[in-house]
Parts: sequence; structure tokens; C-alpha cells
Amino acid sequence: MTKALFTAIVFTLLALVACSEPAQTEIPAPTVTPEAVATQPANSTDKQPTATLQPTETPTAAPSPTATTAPVPTPTPEPTATTTPSPTATPVPTPTEQPTPTLAPVATSTPTPTPVPTPAPTATPDPTSTTVAAAEALTPTWRGIAIAPENRCSPYDSDDYPYRPSVERRIVDELGGIYGPYTGTWFESIRETDIEHIVARSEAHDSGLCAATAATRKQFASDLLNLTLASPSVNRHQKVAHDASDWLPDLNKCWYVNRVVQVRLEYSLTIDRVEADAIDLVLAGCESIELIILEPGATVTATETPTPTGDGDALARYDDNGNGRITCAEARAHGIAPVHRGHPAYEYMRDADGDGVVCE
Repeated sequence: MTKALFTAIVFTLLALVACSEPAQTEIPAPTVTPEAVATQPANSTDKQPTATLQPTETPTAAPSPTATTAPVPTPTPEPTATTTPSPTATPVPTPTEQPTPTLAPVATSTPTPTPVPTPAPTATPDPTSTTVAAAEALTPTWRGIAIAPENRCSPYDSDDYPYRPSVERRIVDELGGIYGPYTGTWFESIRETDIEHIVARSEAHDSGLCAATAATRKQFASDLLNLTLASPSVNRHQKVAHDASDWLPDLNKCWYVNRVVQVRLEYSLTIDRVEADAIDLVLAGCESIELIILEPGATVTATETPTPTGDGDALARYDDNGNGRITCAEARAHGIAPVHRGHPAYEYMRDADGDGVVCE
């Protein structure tokens, strides 16, 4: 690089610097050269005008083109002083006058109050149980059994009262042999007998079991308390579904009606007034309610309690209008319908189809 080129570059750089920060050229104040001032005589009254001296300007030399004035630094502004506020004087609280102490009252012994016993809450009776209790109070009873007419609240089906044929062997064991208590008969084989329900299943159904569960009905049908043996002729054609007011056995009447009472109590069965009266009539003449077992070949004696039924009794019990006939309305009112052949009331009723049953 030549010297001339180097010098030009330096000059250019300096010129750029000078342009970016131009220096303030201080212009000197004009220098005044005083002229001779004329003095005024002290004793003179006339004022002479004062000559005004004209300042003589001193020409300022032009700067040399080569001389570069050094940049004058820009004065840094002084920070403005912030006036600090004078602290506010905290007011001194005025002293509060102390209250005059009050003397505490002298404690007076208070008598201990006697506790008043709180009465025990009275239980509110269940309206349902109250209604049932009231109904039970109004329901007449006999020997602990509710007296009510027979009521078939649901259809009767013997299949709803099942029992196993094997129960017959248990009956034989209880009787001590194949024995029929109703007639005092000994049988050679159980094929000669029927399983007999003392309170007939249909009778029990109409006395409350129509609303019982299937388990209760099955238990009733197999309960030894209500089971015995009888010949088919007695079971199927004489007793059938009769109750104690319709039919009584030739032998063991006292034992029989006592079992009727026990079974009805066991299963909460109702009883109609007619049957209750008939049982009372039998029990009134009983010296014992024990089962009578005759020796094989023996016959029923005349000392056995007679059957408390008869033609006169039937009309007296069931013929409400006294016309010598018994209607189905009267039979139902007394709880004996349907009436089967052999019932004391049957012969005073009209069996139109001759099937042996009236008021089906």
C-alpha cells in the first residue's frame, strides 16, 4: 500500500468521526478597545454629551484546514435533587384516664336445684297392630280358637296339600299296629286302610289355610297330630270332608274332638259356632280324652259316648225360619256348606242332581 493511499484512508476516518460528533467551536467575545474618554470639568453646569465608544472587533483567525479541534465532551446533566419530605410527627396519644375499679360482688351460695325427672317418651302405637289388636278383641274365641264362619279365600286343590305314602308306616308305629280308631278295627295289611286327616284338608283350607304358604300346607298334610287310619268306607263315604258338627266316629269320640281342638290351635285355624257347640256337647260327657284301643275281635260297647246329632238337632241348629227345611242360604250362614250325604242337615235339603252334595 502506498503512503498516499494510507494517508487518505486515515483522513477519511477522521472526517467521519468529526461528522458524527461535531465540535462546538467557541467564538471568542469581541474585545473592546477603549478610546480616550473626555473628562468633564467638575464645576461646569452644562452637561456635555458623553461620547460612546464604539467597540473595535478583533478579527478571529480562521482555523487551519489541517487543525482538528478536539471534541468537547457533552456535559452530563446533574441529577435533580429530590426533596425528601419531612417526617410527620406521630401524635402522642392522650393518656386515658384509668377507670375506677369496681368491687366484685360477694358470692352468695345458690341452692342446688332439685332435678325434675324427664318422663319417658310414650311409644306411638303402630296403627296396623292397633287395628289388628282391635279386630282380635272383637273376634269371639272358643278354647283359644277364633270363631268365624268357613271362608274359601282361594280355590281348593288337594294337590296343594301333598304327603308321602310312607307316612302311613309312621302312623302304624304310633298306633301300635294297623288299627282304625274310629271303629276299633284291626286290619291285616295297610292296603286295607286309608290315611285319614282328622281335620280334613278342605276343612282346614276353609278355616284359614287358604291364605297359608305352600310350606305350611305341606306340613299340615304330613303332621302326625292330624293323621290316623280308617277303612276306605269310613274315610271316603262317611267322614269325607265333614267336621265335628257333621260327623262323629262310633268309637273314640272324646279323643277325636280333642284332636280337632289341638290341630286347630296348632295351625291357628278358625272354627264355626256350630262345630264348637258340638264339641262342647261331646266333651261335657267325657271322662277321658285318651285313645281307646280295643282288643282284636272286640266290638264297640253301648257305653261309648253317643253322637250328639240327630234330626231334631239339625232343624234346631240350621232351620232359622222354622219351616222344617234347610236352605243353602241357611247352610252357608252356619258355615256347613257344601252339605254332604250323611250330614244331619242333608235330609232336610234338596239334592237336585242326586250326587250326594248340596250347595256346592
